[in-house]
Amino acid sequence: MFDIWEPGCVPGSTITVPDTPAAVPADPVPVPVPVPVPLERLEAQICELAGHLAAATCRFLVLLADFDARRGWASWEMSSCAAWLSWKCQMSSGAAREHVRVARALRDLPVIRAEFAAARLSYAKVRALTRIATPGTERGLAEIAGPMTGNQLERFARAHRQVTGADDATAQIRRRLAWRLEEDGSLAGTFRLPPLAGAVLLKALRAAAGDLEHPHGGEDGGVSAETPTAARPAPGTPGDPADPARCHVEDGPALSVSTAQMLGCTAALSWMIHDHDGAVLDLGRRRRRPNAALRRAARERDHCRCRFPGCESRRVDLHHIQHWINGGRTSLENLISLCKYHHMLVHDRGYLIAAQSGGRFTFFRPDGTGIPPSPALPPPDGTIGDCHDADITPGTIIPPWYGERLDLDHAIYTCLANARTPEERQAQREQGQDPARDRVQVFEPEGWPDRIRQYYAEHPIRQYYYAA
Repeated sequence: MFDIWEPGCVPGSTITVPDTPAAVPADPVPVPVPVPVPLERLEAQICELAGHLAAATCRFLVLLADFDARRGWASWEMSSCAAWLSWKCQMSSGAAREHVRVARALRDLPVIRAEFAAARLSYAKVRALTRIATPGTERGLAEIAGPMTGNQLERFARAHRQVTGADDATAQIRRRLAWRLEEDGSLAGTFRLPPLAGAVLLKALRAAAGDLEHPHGGEDGGVSAETPTAARPAPGTPGDPADPARCHVEDGPALSVSTAQMLGCTAALSWMIHDHDGAVLDLGRRRRRPNAALRRAARERDHCRCRFPGCESRRVDLHHIQHWINGGRTSLENLISLCKYHHMLVHDRGYLIAAQSGGRFTFFRPDGTGIPPSPALPPPDGTIGDCHDADITPGTIIPPWYGERLDLDHAIYTCLANARTPEERQAQREQGQDPARDRVQVFEPEGWPDRIRQYYAEHPIRQYYYAA
C-alpha cells in the first residue's frame, strides 16, 4: 500500500520469463536495484504525517463532541457515546472513553483546540492538558506545554492535579456521604435511589437492624401496609391491589411490568392471584433462577460480558430469550448475558434475539432490522490532508525542545504564578492602583538625556561598545 522506495523501484518484485524461447531477448535487460529513500527524507515524511494525524484527530474530536452533544449514539441503543465509538469505530473501551472525555473538554477550550487543529500540539499533549486546563488557564498552559515533550507534559499534568486538587472543594463534596449523627448518637442520613436499588438498600438496612422479617406489630395493631383500613380505592386504579397492571416491591414502591419481567429472568418468584376485592385466591408454584452450574457455563460462554452488540459491560444478568412465562426453559441455550441497561431495553422495546449454533446470538430491532456485531469501517475517501485545513510542514509537530530536563518545581510555580497574576492585577485596579507602576520604574520623556548619561557612567564597558 505504501512505498518507501524510490519511484519505479518495487522491492520484492519478480520478473516473469515467457515459456517460448523466441520471446527471450538476446541481450537480457538488467534488473533495477531498489534504492531506499534517504533517511532525511524518510524522517521528514514521518514528522509531516504526524502533523497531519494531529490535525485530523482534532477534527475527529470536534465532530465527536458535536455527535455526543446531539446524542446521536442513543439512536443505536447504546448506553453512552464511548460504547458507540467502541462498537462503530473499532476502538477499545478505554480508548473510546478517553476520546469522548477529550472531545467534551475541547468544546470549552478554544485556545488549545486551535493549537491542536494547527498541529502545534499532539493528541498526547492535548489529552494531558484537558485534565487540568480551564477556560481561564488554558492560554498559559498551552504556552508552557509548547517546549515540553509528551512525557514531560504528562509529569507536569500529574503534579499540577496533585497541587491544585489538595484543596478542591468540589472533589470533597463528590466524596461526601449525606449522613449525620444526632444528639442521642443515632445515625441519620438521606438518599435518593430508583425503586430496585432502594429495595436492595432497605433489605440491607433491615438485615443490619435485625428486622429482616419486617413485622408490622405494635401501634399498628398488626395491620399490614397493604391491608386496606379505610375506603378502598376504585378497582383498576394504580393503588388497588386488584389492578392487573400493578407490580410492586414487597412493602415498597410500584414497578412497571417490564421491570417485573426483567426480575423474573434471574429471581425466585411466586404466583399470587387476587380477586376484585384484593383477596388472595391462588399461590402459584415457585420458579427458581438458574443454578450455579448454569451461571458458570453462561459466564464461560459469554466471557462474563454483555452480549448486546457493542457493549462490553461486566455487570450482567442472565436473560431468558424465550421468557419462562411463555414456555421458555431455564437452559443454557435459552439464557444470555445482558447488562442492566440492555436487559431493560430488550424488555421495554421488544428486541428479538435469535440463538445460533456455537454460542452465537443475533439481535434484531423491533422492526426486524438486524444489528451487526461489529460494523466494518467505510473505505477512505481522499487523503488525510483533505480532512483538515491546517498548513503542515515536516517541522510543525516538532516541539522546540533541546534535550534539557524538566524542572518540575519551577514549571508548577510558574504556572500557578501566571494564573494568579490576572487576579492580582484586577484586585489592584479595583483599589485604584496601576499594576504596571508597582513593578516598572517609569521616566518622564523630558529627563531622558540625563538618565542615559547616568546609565553609561555606571556601565563603562557598555559605553565603550556604544561609542564604537
